[in-house]
Amino acid sequence: MEPRKSSKLSLAALKPSMRIKRQQLRKYSWLPDVLRIKGSIITRIIGPVLTVTIFSALVAYFWSRGEKVVLTNSIVPLLSVVVGLILVFRNGTSYDRYWEGRKCFSTLTSNVRNLSRMIWVHVCLPPTEEQPTHIKGRTPVSTLTATELRRQKVEALQCCVAFAYAVKHYLRGEEGIDHDDLTAVLPPRFASYIETGYNSSRGRASPTSYAATENTVVESEGNPRLSPDATKRVRRKRSKKFLDGRAAKPSTPLLGDSHQTIMFHPYANQTSIPLPLVIAHELSGAVFRFKREGLLETVGPAGTNAMSGLVQSMVDQMTSMERVANTPIPAPYGIHLKQCVTLYLFALPLTLIKELGWSMIPIVTVVAFTLMGIEGIADEIEMPFGYDKHDLPLDTYCDDLREEVQYMIERLPEGGHGAFGYDDGEGDD
Repeated sequence: MEPRKSSKLSLAALKPSMRIKRQQLRKYSWLPDVLRIKGSIITRIIGPVLTVTIFSALVAYFWSRGEKVVLTNSIVPLLSVVVGLILVFRNGTSYDRYWEGRKCFSTLTSNVRNLSRMIWVHVCLPPTEEQPTHIKGRTPVSTLTATELRRQKVEALQCCVAFAYAVKHYLRGEEGIDHDDLTAVLPPRFASYIETGYNSSRGRASPTSYAATENTVVESEGNPRLSPDATKRVRRKRSKKFLDGRAAKPSTPLLGDSHQTIMFHPYANQTSIPLPLVIAHELSGAVFRFKREGLLETVGPAGTNAMSGLVQSMVDQMTSMERVANTPIPAPYGIHLKQCVTLYLFALPLTLIKELGWSMIPIVTVVAFTLMGIEGIADEIEMPFGYDKHDLPLDTYCDDLREEVQYMIERLPEGGHGAFGYDDGEGDD
């Protein structure tokens, strides 16, 4: 009689399947995130928290020497109410700005996708007599060939993607067109027009621009000097802030300096225009040319209006994101919050030292970590379009959009053709 086999699996067989990775452990336990430093706000607030801890240690030291460093307990409750209200406002307002920026860029992505698809499918040569009779359309009036039309459609799709990249650089305040991602998607012909028509620093002017003498600025020595190159704008706006001629560095939460010096640019009194609006102008002109050449006869006026509406919506979303980027939270809120939290944290050791003694130090450190962490998170997500680790990944959004449009150009059929050829609607029989 054969020995009965055990129905239980060995521990060695269960061990590989029961192994839980760190990412899976987060579903069941808080411990991985509790002990996590990378990605947290600790590195941003470690300086201010240590400052409060050192002050608490000094209070405990002088108290142990017999010094009178005790305050009444009625001070802390009064300050805690004000600190709580301001922290709630600060955190809520910052996240609203973060979420609004995400919604606007998501809508912009949707508009680019829809406009690209409509141009690629609906813009086509009008039906001719050689095509089936049930396809409606008038006699073609365009002299374009299929190759020329495809080239124009590809340039229009490139402008759609370039609009997203231009908005990204515009929100970040980056000047110049020498960005690898932007130059890679801009049509060469349009990029050359931008160089000659909107970048007067290279000493050239387009026929449609003002005279070269109107774009020059006379220096003190009498030598004319052309205005700086432009991608965000032809010239910087008067309202743009600089700190000693350099980009302002982010301030440390609570204990950092929030003062910035505004230096007015010498070209502030001259006209300017953002690059995304130039691209939007080109897209509107492309839709107009498609309509004039009789390339939108299959969709009629409704389709033309839909394309124009998508371009308008793209500009609207850019303006909404511009409002978020150019309208920071008023400085008095941040200053008052830092002052109140700092006063609260420096008064807390003086009220707890009598009852807790030296054990007051870790308690004050935990309170400081909590309050300063909330303010630090709000300060980090207040401007969601930058390069911080927790800002919106605009580079990823734009690169994904570029891949989608590139796939459309290379793989998907144009208007008048289906993915599986032409279907006359009568079936295979």
